[in-house]
Amino acid sequence: MNDVYVYDHVRTPRGKGRPDGALHEVTPVRLAACVLSGLQARQAWDTDLIDEVGLGVVMPVGEQGADITRTALLEAGYSEDIAGYQLNRFCTSALDTVKMGCALIGSGQAEAVIGGGVESMSRVPIGCDGGASYTDPAVGRRHPYIPNGVAADLMATRAGLERAELDAYAVESQRRAAHAQAHGHFSQSLLPLLDLLGQPLLQHDEAVRPRTTLADLARLKPAFEALGAAGYDDILLRRYPELAAIAHLHTSGNSSAIVDGACAVLMGSAAFGHKAGLRPRARVRAVLSGASEPLLSLGGPMPVSRKALQRCGMRVADIDLFEVNEAFAVVPLCYMREMGVEADKVNVNGGAIALGHPLGATGAILLGTALDELERRDLNTALITLCAAAGQATALVMERV
Repeated sequence: MNDVYVYDHVRTPRGKGRPDGALHEVTPVRLAACVLSGLQARQAWDTDLIDEVGLGVVMPVGEQGADITRTALLEAGYSEDIAGYQLNRFCTSALDTVKMGCALIGSGQAEAVIGGGVESMSRVPIGCDGGASYTDPAVGRRHPYIPNGVAADLMATRAGLERAELDAYAVESQRRAAHAQAHGHFSQSLLPLLDLLGQPLLQHDEAVRPRTTLADLARLKPAFEALGAAGYDDILLRRYPELAAIAHLHTSGNSSAIVDGACAVLMGSAAFGHKAGLRPRARVRAVLSGASEPLLSLGGPMPVSRKALQRCGMRVADIDLFEVNEAFAVVPLCYMREMGVEADKVNVNGGAIALGHPLGATGAILLGTALDELERRDLNTALITLCAAAGQATALVMERV
């Protein structure tokens, strides 16, 4: 198998995913084309060298449907000979496009691939894609789909976590994100978005709330209690009879922010680097996906991380930085506890609670965040992982070169 290298990455700022958000007027195709053109413009390599491009899209309908990647490639001015595809595995989608690229390069079927993702959550709302899991009662009776917020509350209940612990984690995520933003930790790879007149629309992540306090979060009501009462709690309690009740602890303040955004990651073989005149920044050691208990839904990052580490002969202690998607505060908290990872190695620049979670793009954003931070701190290894609905997860291990 060929070694797979990461050569570069870019992302847009993340805009609040609502009609008054800074990126609401930007179509998903424009978001995707922005990162594709920006990635190429940074080092001016020939787009004819690219063999394949994939973008994660969790709601691949409407403006985000019809193979948005191919359209975005044409809009970005890439060679018309390059094929594109869109991929949906819920929240791991963007990291899975990276995984697909690694498979193509590693097996010699491609020399250069771009992975990434796009999600305009202000224009294409969560759940608008339908699907049997949501809409077919017969399927739902056999394989209940648990909303992720209810699953997060189940996970916190089983772990014995208190609301104050979740809120404290969320405040720290806001503090770290605000510090990173103020000190330019994201600036190396951030592409400011311009309006049609060339004026800046957004130059920073819009959802960060640096003044958030524990008192602020304590005033918020549980966000998923009503969903639980609608029948999902009963389903979970039949599966976990040892629990007296599901404690609904997650709120809008300790869950990921809804945002718009896009990203792109350039990967290739050593031969591609020579042809393009590019120096690799990191080597992918392992990347794989897995699944676990579907009703628990969010517990996959731990087992898939263990498998990834085992595959490349590494231990938790060998990893310098971890990016664990903050879909809900319970996920990184349980990850640190179960994996034995210290808090000062996890999401050191904050995470999705503060910065936002543009569903189809987040996995590749986390890869880029980790790579930039490895270089800034002069460290060597990182592990990136995300949970996805119905018990799925993906993990990637990389090292600097």
